[in-house]
Amino acid sequence: METIIPQKDNSFVYSCTSKDQWGYEQFISEHILAFQLSGETHIFHQQGIFVLKKGRMLLARRNQFAKSLKITATDNEYKAVSIILKTEDLKKYAAINNIVCDKKYSGKNNMVLKPDSYLKSYFQSLIPYLEQPEVGNSKMIFSKITEAIELLLNVNPDFKNLLFDFTEPHKIDLEDFMQHNYHYNVPIENFAKLTGRSIAAFKRDFIKVFNLSPAKWLKEMRLKEAYRLIHQDNKRPPDIYLDLGFENLSHFYTAFKNKYGVTPTESLKIKK
Repeated sequence: METIIPQKDNSFVYSCTSKDQWGYEQFISEHILAFQLSGETHIFHQQGIFVLKKGRMLLARRNQFAKSLKITATDNEYKAVSIILKTEDLKKYAAINNIVCDKKYSGKNNMVLKPDSYLKSYFQSLIPYLEQPEVGNSKMIFSKITEAIELLLNVNPDFKNLLFDFTEPHKIDLEDFMQHNYHYNVPIENFAKLTGRSIAAFKRDFIKVFNLSPAKWLKEMRLKEAYRLIHQDNKRPPDIYLDLGFENLSHFYTAFKNKYGVTPTESLKIKK
């Protein structure tokens, strides 16, 4: 069973579970600062995979796709605390402190950091907000967000160009992007945003490039990859459906049978 305790404005999130479990969100819309208390988080993102181990901290950039697998420790415990650095709060901080981003950020989207004593103490100070979320008010919460920003800038002043870069993704090659990211289970508007398009422009360009609607193309690509994994790599259906962007195993079985005339399990038996 997983427990997720969000603070009432969703700025702070405490997550714990007693079994290995996939995270739900696959689109990071705001910067995230996370501290791993126990267990590990395996993060699959657009540039690769990395592991957040106990005692390490993650700074993840907004506007990216990522999947997370929560791995429990030997005592079957997983705990992590996350801070959502919302654009509205960062803009407010920048205005108060007269901060202007002097160049566009071009570094990594995800950075694993070893927190210093100040950051460790900071995460400990969040416990009352997590245990009694009804007590904290907006001023108190913003003061804690401000403290997190100050601590990050103290660790690395260059984080300024990451935190205060408020530009949106620019228009990029649609075909290349979709071929590499079709397996993320996110709404169409997230694909549109990361390719630098409005939803209407995304759908229009998509049909020009692929001659199919986004929904139909995504299903076709996911099913073709499922067929390949089952028949060439001997993968079991329960082990691949989440990786391919299907919402649940039942949905995967139904879609697969509608396309190939047999269920994934039957297809695997036929192959053998």
